[in-house]
Amino acid sequence: MSDRRDDDGESRTDDVSERSAAELDDRRDRRELRDRYYGLLQELRVVLPGVQVLVAFLLTVPFSDRFEDLDPTGRTAYLVALAASLLATVCFVTPTAYHRAGGRTERAARLTWALRATRAGLVAMAVSLTSATFGVTRFVFGPATAWWVTTGLVLALASCWVALPLLTASTGRGSAGSGGQE
Repeated sequence: MSDRRDDDGESRTDDVSERSAAELDDRRDRRELRDRYYGLLQELRVVLPGVQVLVAFLLTVPFSDRFEDLDPTGRTAYLVALAASLLATVCFVTPTAYHRAGGRTERAARLTWALRATRAGLVAMAVSLTSATFGVTRFVFGPATAWWVTTGLVLALASCWVALPLLTASTGRGSAGSGGQE
């Protein structure tokens, strides 16, 4: 909690964990900004190995004997999956690089950009997973099955990565002490 003055000069107490990164002051809310940034870096430590494994597998695919059997649609799906997984890796590493190279006193801006890069990485990862799933299921089971499986994946991703966080944020039923990163 911090003591702030409202527009009328009245003193009021508010919970800094309820404010977005852009609303936090680099000096006054230094601890909150630092805690959120380090929390984000911890989350990325969990996500990054999975993306790296995905990239590694995708980089080995062209050396497979059956890669030549892919038609143009399959190759396009592969290219999209590879490019998106590489972009996801770049986005997920960006907050760490920014933390090391960015200005130490620009905490709010650093956190805001780190959150943007992380969101972009999640979008790229979703595109990669979707494209890879479509390409593999199309190659193995045919186009009809590929569309059904890929549609199911898109619905699962949208539910878990978009709808659930938005629902939780709008109802205020998140876990206690989560602080809401942003």
